[in-house]
Formats: sequence, C-alpha cells, structure tokens
Amino acid sequence: MKQLLIITLFLYSFYSYTQKKYPDDYFRSPLNIPIVLSGTFGELRSNHFHSGVDIKTQGREGLNVYAAADGYVSRIKVAQFGYGKAIYVTHPNGFTTVYGHLSKYADKIQNYVKSIQYEKESYETGNLFFKEDQFPVKKGEIIAFSGDTGSSGGPHLHYEIRNTESENVINPLFFGLSPSDTKPPRFQSLKVYSINDNSRVNNQNKSFVLPLKSLGNGKYTVDRISASGDISFGANVYDQLNDAYNKNGIYSLEMLVNGKRYFYHDVETFSFYESKYINLYTDYPHYKKYKKKYQKTYKEDVNKLSTYKDLVNNGIINIKNGLNYNIEIIAKDYNGNTSSINFSVVGKENNTIFSKPKDSTNYKIIANNFQKFSKENVTVAFPKNTFYNDIYLDFDVENGVAKVHNSTVPLDKNFTLTFNVSKYSDAEKQQMYIANVDNPKYPRYQYTRKKDSTFYTTTKVLGKYALKTDKQKPRVNLLYFKDQQWISKLKTLKVKISDVGSGIKNYSAFIDGEWILMEYNHKKRILTYNFKDKKLVGSKHIFKIVVSDNVGNTNTLSATFFKKQVN
Repeated sequence: MKQLLIITLFLYSFYSYTQKKYPDDYFRSPLNIPIVLSGTFGELRSNHFHSGVDIKTQGREGLNVYAAADGYVSRIKVAQFGYGKAIYVTHPNGFTTVYGHLSKYADKIQNYVKSIQYEKESYETGNLFFKEDQFPVKKGEIIAFSGDTGSSGGPHLHYEIRNTESENVINPLFFGLSPSDTKPPRFQSLKVYSINDNSRVNNQNKSFVLPLKSLGNGKYTVDRISASGDISFGANVYDQLNDAYNKNGIYSLEMLVNGKRYFYHDVETFSFYESKYINLYTDYPHYKKYKKKYQKTYKEDVNKLSTYKDLVNNGIINIKNGLNYNIEIIAKDYNGNTSSINFSVVGKENNTIFSKPKDSTNYKIIANNFQKFSKENVTVAFPKNTFYNDIYLDFDVENGVAKVHNSTVPLDKNFTLTFNVSKYSDAEKQQMYIANVDNPKYPRYQYTRKKDSTFYTTTKVLGKYALKTDKQKPRVNLLYFKDQQWISKLKTLKVKISDVGSGIKNYSAFIDGEWILMEYNHKKRILTYNFKDKKLVGSKHIFKIVVSDNVGNTNTLSATFFKKQVN
C-alpha cells in the first residue's frame, strides 16, 4: 500500500511538473467559438509532424481571430501555399503565437500588407518583419479573420505556439487550450518487424501485419507469436476528439516488455529541423505503397528526433530461445485517454520459410560518400548523406524514362538529376521540362534549370523521371461578366485560370494599364480582384491579364467593362 502511494504521488508530481512548465492561464483562445480540432499537434503529415493545432471554424471563413495575449506583430507572410496568409505575434513571456490560413488581416495591418503587395506587384510578400512599436496588440484584440488560404483542405485556423528564442514549437494544449476529449485512441493494426537477417518471426525473416483483435474498452490483443533475434513493432493508430469525426494524431506511444519501458515517444515539443525525421519514425515504405502510417516502436541509429525518451536498446527486443515476453503497446492522447495492445512472444528458434530478397545492383550507395552515376543521357548525383543508410541503387534508363530506385526510400537531402538535351533544337528545348512520371497519366512538373546542353532538377523524391513537352497555352476565362458588359453591381472581378501541362508559373493583371492585386485560390483556380482596392476614373475600363506556364507559354486576355462609381 505504501509503495502504491509513493508511485501515485510520483506520477502526480511528474504530471503537475509537465503541465507547469508552460503557463496555462496566460493565453486566451484565438477564437470566440467552442474549440473543436480537425488536426492535433505532432500529427503525422506526409513529410513532417504537424506544428500546431487546426481549429475548426464551423465550415465558415471570416471569423474574428484574436491576439492570444499582449505583444506585437513580429512577422507577416502571404504565400500561395503553406500557411497562406499568416501572422506572428511575439509576447513578452518568451513565446510567439502563429495564426495561419487567414482570409485577411485587421484593417491597419491589411492596409500595410496591400501597400507592400502593390509596391512589389506581387500577391506573395515573402516574410515581412516588424519592430515592437510598429504593430503592438492587446490580448483579445482582433488581428485577422479566419480563412482557407495556402495549403488548406478547408476553412480552419492553424494555431501555433513557439519558443521565441529557439523557434521550437510546443503543443498548444499545454497552454490552456482545452478541446473536449474523452475518447481513447483506436488501434487499427499492428505490424511486426524482423530487424536484421538473423531475426525470425513465425518462421519468417520479414516484416508483416498481425491480425488485431479488439477486446473492448480500449483493449486489444494479437495471437501469440514465436520469434528469435531482434524484433520490434509498429502501430497504425489514431485519436478522435469529442464533437469531430477527424482521425487525429495521438500524443504518446509507449512499449513495455515484461513491465519495463523499452520505448517512449511523445509530441510535447520539437524543432522544425528535426520534423523531417518523421520518415524514419514511421514505416515510410509501407506508407508510400499503401497510404497507411505505422508508428514504429524502435529508433534507427540515424534518427535524430528529440521526442524519444527512456529507450532500451533503441526499442529493439532481443528474443532469446525458451523465454516468454509479455508485450504491451500503449497509446495516449493529451488528456490521458488510453488504449493498449497486450500479447505474448515466445522465444523459439525457427526454420526460415520466407526471407526478404537480397539487394544487388551495379550501383552501390555508401551513405557518407558523394556518388555520381550516368547512363545514356541521364546523370544522378547524390551529395554526402543524402541516404540515411547504405543501399544498392536501382538505376536505369529505358525509352527516355530514368528510373532512380523507387519512392519508398526516404532521403535526407536533395539529389540532382540531369538530362543531356543537346540533340534537341532551341525551339524544342524552350517547351520542354523535367517531370516526375511515377504516374504516367499525370506527370508532375519539376523545377527545371536549363543550360545550353543540359536540363537539371533537384529533388528529395526517388522514382521515375522523364523529359516532357508542353505546347499548350494556359487557359483564361472570365467569370460572371463578359466583354463590353456593365458590371456596376459587382464588388469583385474574377477570372479562372488553368494549365494542363507544366502548370501555372505567374500571372499579372491590369485595369487601364495599372497593375492590380488578384488573389489566387489555387484549389479553385480562381483569381479575384476587389474593386475597393482602387478608385476607378470614368465608367469605361480595359481589363487585361497575362498568364504564363512554367515553360513560357503565355496567354493574354483583354476585356472592356463598364462600371458606375459608387460614392
């Protein structure tokens, strides 16, 4: 009884310490609606951990976004992708709050940002930095309005809290943001890994998915397995909060072996630099093949994530012949709701029935060396430590398609892919570009740098690449008005643009010869100009737009419209 009391007091003290590392009553909510999350902190994204929380805005845009505390606007960025329109507020307590995917800023900030956009004649502003006295804000002051800009899948507010000095991001739930959550995480499936050539699991020297059985109340199991040598596991698991159907990320994953912690990972805080190691934390090859994410309960030596704690042998279990092992894998959300998988492993020397195929090609990659290979008209160059581990590279060129291994292998750095184009005429080269053709029906443009006899690109994605030709101009269509039409009632002017080849590179729009700001919704492919931006003189006006794709094909559209001025 005494021992139980000591353990309880220790766990309570540890939990209290973790909570009090951050002020939980300093920041207010950035929105005046109930907090329901569509995305949690540290959630697994395609190539990074989610650096904030995504707060639902009831399917609407234009909700007031409030400064979470006193401070000043330290940075603003307007970008086509990423956070879209974002605002950064630095606070005197050492933290910075970030608000993303905004529709617009509060008036004094909005006016300044538009002046920069008109000065640069560009929708994108790049990073705009400010001193403390330029845009001071008070707690609860409206600083912006929610939206759907940037790489957003629908209206919501992306909300972050960063350490101002280190720029490390911290889970906003530690600061008092409290969405309702009484649901435990849900395990979908479990995968077992044979770590090396000497490992055996159920007579197999490979990794495979184990059938999962639900026992109810967050408890799961799998049939007992036999194994020998080094093994570990991976869990496909998600969490759901109250009032939402979204499959969110969990807060922590833990593995106990005979009651002893062998593995622990949580998403309290991390740096942007280390976020890329998600591709080593998860089973990257499985995700690329099947679009399912398994969170591994072991750490590879080259993985530099700081989110691991209390690892024993990096989470790798060495199974001895004749011994029994009780395995428990535990998933928790931030509120402590818990689910677990309990099962046993018996140590037994096995005769291998199935083995992993051996690698053997002519192109051996030594991870810590620079390497360069050429075949036909294609050259690939890999800087030192592009790969996390040594590997035999599958490199071939057939019918103009360069196969550079396959996309199931994650890379730490960009490699360079070069095509010799000396056999093509200047006119042909003008309309050519490098494309990823893993899906031949939908080639994806790669940023292509052109020299006289070579084209090259840099990328972190292995796969198939080829030269493609784009001879089609972008498409430009007026929306809601026609040439020679009166549009006095319209508050905005809209145009739809698209390109079926290399993709839109840039656009410029003018009224009566003066550049105008048209905001581009790349998801809907619609450009919008607000007539409030500039006062038009007279009633007859000439609208002109020039749209170019990535190889220089250009389409120009002009139209005359008539508009009465409203005082």
